[in-house]
Amino acid sequence: MMANYDLIIIGGGPGGLAAGIYASRSKLNTLVIEKGTPGGQAATTEEMENYPGFFDGTSGPQLTEKMHQHASHFGCQFVKDEVTAVDFSGYEKVITTKKGSYTAKAVILATGAVPRELGLPGERELRGKGVSYCATCDADFYEDLDVVVVGNGDAAIEEAIYLTKFAEKVSIIVVHDEGVLDATKVIQERAFKNPKIHFVWNSVLESINGDGIVESVKVKNLKNGETWDLETNGVFIFVGTVPKTEFLQGVVDLDERGYIPANEQMETSVDGIYAVGDVRQKYLRQVVTAAADGAIAAVAAEKYLHEEENFRSEVLEQSRPVAVMFWSPFHQESMELVPKVEAAVTQAGNIGLVKIDTYRNQRIARRYGIEEIPTVVLFKAGEPAGRVNGADLTELAALLTQ
Repeated sequence: MMANYDLIIIGGGPGGLAAGIYASRSKLNTLVIEKGTPGGQAATTEEMENYPGFFDGTSGPQLTEKMHQHASHFGCQFVKDEVTAVDFSGYEKVITTKKGSYTAKAVILATGAVPRELGLPGERELRGKGVSYCATCDADFYEDLDVVVVGNGDAAIEEAIYLTKFAEKVSIIVVHDEGVLDATKVIQERAFKNPKIHFVWNSVLESINGDGIVESVKVKNLKNGETWDLETNGVFIFVGTVPKTEFLQGVVDLDERGYIPANEQMETSVDGIYAVGDVRQKYLRQVVTAAADGAIAAVAAEKYLHEEENFRSEVLEQSRPVAVMFWSPFHQESMELVPKVEAAVTQAGNIGLVKIDTYRNQRIARRYGIEEIPTVVLFKAGEPAGRVNGADLTELAALLTQ
């Protein structure tokens, strides 16, 4: 028998943990499925200086462990497992993992992203043998040695600075002209002042070389086309991420890069499914934005569950016909029609009436293709049996007596 939850969160990074805090605090029966240690990529970041309130040397693992404890405190459950498939076609969503299956009425996708590979000769062959994508994980292996960092964004420059605590020299390969980095100004200034950091401008790597272990890299200057070998003991690559959405192909809409488009409520293309954090199509991927996504998604999911439960019990599961009126307090004609519809339903007899404010609940209106306000849809045995668009009371009376 599959374990059932109100909400399942796939992924235990900052977005998933924040969602777990908000959902469990709202008394939703919540499960977080995470194949590794909760914390996501943030748990591999040594210094966390841009999360509000944490500027005193708090590490990524420390911050995310506090989030984990916070969620657990309110009753959020955690299981260490890997999701292999999902079925979001029904009201009860099915999540299949390597160890079993679970069901939930709502799901938050917080699967995050993994470091992007350069695709260079020698990169995969020497991964774990001098090629790394995590300075926090591997920096101490390079005490008093030389390393190369590829990338020039915030992550690359921050990790390069961290590497200088261990390495003798850190060479950063930068594709831009001298002095131009994509990192924020404050991080740039710290890097430029660090005597252990050496910048290689207008350059890219062509290969990573070594016999069983990294020994050198081939560098190409983009201005003059010259190439040369740079001896190094390690290569750290920070050139963006790839979303972990392989198992979601054909399940929810993805953009051309594999990220999940979501609206401001974190809703995806499927009702009851939300996306948060690095896996979402967004402008800024940071711990603070992931946490915000998670909070929003949890609140939206709670509202969805409440609305769905009411709609199912008051409309879809009713044995008698139910007239559902879609209206809006901002639409004068629909407001004037409300008492007339109430009177018509009473006169018809043995018909229920449910009023849905489309301003507050656009989702159910979209589900049934409501394009005009007011609209009355008659449900029989949980299925739409007819509708009247507009305020024609004669048509409404005919609909209610059919």
